[in-house]
Amino acid sequence: MGVKGRRTFSEQFKSDAVRLATEGGKTVRQVARDLELEPGTLHTWVRERGKRAGDAVVVTKPETLEEEVRRLRRALAAVTDERDFLKKATAYFAREKP
Repeated sequence: MGVKGRRTFSEQFKSDAVRLATEGGKTVRQVARDLELEPGTLHTWVRERGKRAGDAVVVTKPETLEEEVRRLRRALAAVTDERDFLKKATAYFAREKP
């Protein structure tokens, strides 16, 4: 078995891959699979190119107050559940062993 070395890619290849991922009808994961890349690598390239081009800001429809309240209540419920679980785990592990 050979040792897999780190692959290097030209700027042109990276630019073309990002263009395929952003302008094509495929997902980043599909484009990465087609180009035999790790999806995380392609995601990084897309993020870097967006920052360089000033496209990092994505304009979305602002959420209404009701949507925001609903989202925040779900987040609060999740954090409360996590806190309660951690309290129980702390109590369990704090008990002395006989």
